[in-house]
Amino acid sequence: MKKNNTICIIGLGYVGLPLALAFSKKYQVIGYDKNKLRIKELNNHYDRTGEIASSQLKKIKNRLVLTGNKKNIYQANIYIVTVPTPVKNKTPDLKYLEEATNLISKNLKKNDYVIYESTVYPGVTEDLVKNILSKKTKFVLNKDFYAGYSPERINPSDKIRKLKNIVKVVSGSNEQAAQFIKKLYSSIIHARVFKAKSIQVAEAAKVIENAQRDINIAFINELSIIFNKMNLSLKDILKASSTKWNFLNFKPGLVGGHCIGVDPYYLAYISKKNYHFPKVILSGREINDKMGSAIADDFINKIFQKRTNKKKILILGYTFKENCRDIRNTKVEDLFKNLRKKFKEVCIYDHMVIKSEVDKKMSRFFLTNIKNNYFDAIILAVPHKKFLQLGKNGLFKYLNKDGKIYDIKHVLKEDKRILYL
Repeated sequence: MKKNNTICIIGLGYVGLPLALAFSKKYQVIGYDKNKLRIKELNNHYDRTGEIASSQLKKIKNRLVLTGNKKNIYQANIYIVTVPTPVKNKTPDLKYLEEATNLISKNLKKNDYVIYESTVYPGVTEDLVKNILSKKTKFVLNKDFYAGYSPERINPSDKIRKLKNIVKVVSGSNEQAAQFIKKLYSSIIHARVFKAKSIQVAEAAKVIENAQRDINIAFINELSIIFNKMNLSLKDILKASSTKWNFLNFKPGLVGGHCIGVDPYYLAYISKKNYHFPKVILSGREINDKMGSAIADDFINKIFQKRTNKKKILILGYTFKENCRDIRNTKVEDLFKNLRKKFKEVCIYDHMVIKSEVDKKMSRFFLTNIKNNYFDAIILAVPHKKFLQLGKNGLFKYLNKDGKIYDIKHVLKEDKRILYL
């Protein structure tokens, strides 16, 4: 692998920024993001995702250039795309991928490599290469330029499973490309680099990883609905079941975010394109999409037998997962909206959230702190480290005399004042 390679990372979010930093230790790297504020913050050594410390950004020297100027990416000979792939009306939205690919097409030179990391369904990479890169440049794939796909596996807020420690799957448009891409990633990955049989195999492997997790959590969520109707404790049932050696110990909860809450729709989309209507995948997603309503109902039934709108409720946590600042597709919003139908005063507190990123209509319900506040009930929706450090006794201080805590993810120790989903 030549040390004089110049890599351009397009998209500097949770995936792109750590990747840019890792590659900059070995190669010249251009980090591009169209969000000018994001570039300004990073150049001032501030990462709003909270994943990269200021001290790390200060160590960046001449090997990493962070820019929002499209003209600055031309000198690259390897382009890696790490832009979001959301859904719109439960259908894949590839506009950011197409935008990034169009940008590359204006800069692509002979013998360049284009690698995609964004989550897609099988066939997307080859479609982008054929319909945008080859069409606009008149270049022939595997003769004039090369392509590949290497699915991202970044786990936001995970301090143990970092980029270098996670097995990396790679693939290429031909064997030469696959070997080149494998060597490229092997230079920064300490764990194994696995070469998939083809680009479509790598794409499929990624999209099923989160779909599998989504289905498993959906099963537990459905169990919570069933057993709540029977007045049985799911927490006690899971504790008993987990004594079996091969029982998968999943917990119930709100399943959102930009991966688990999205990827199943990508898989379902390509399934329908191939004339198969997926039942398990979409059923699981339907259950998880409706958990905001189900949890609100269970909370009311367990905490307040008599429905009253005069109670003061606090939701602890708003991000899509614990110890993470990302609020994209958070299902806590669904829970909040369902509670607001029953209670006039529902507040949210989440120290991890950057308030400017919250919708204006929602932001007025956020508390800047919870000191000197007392609630009739607290819902522990997202178990951030700070909330767990308070423990049940610390949380009890914010309750009125007869107040109770509703623990969605079963993280607090048992107490007569704590109820569980």
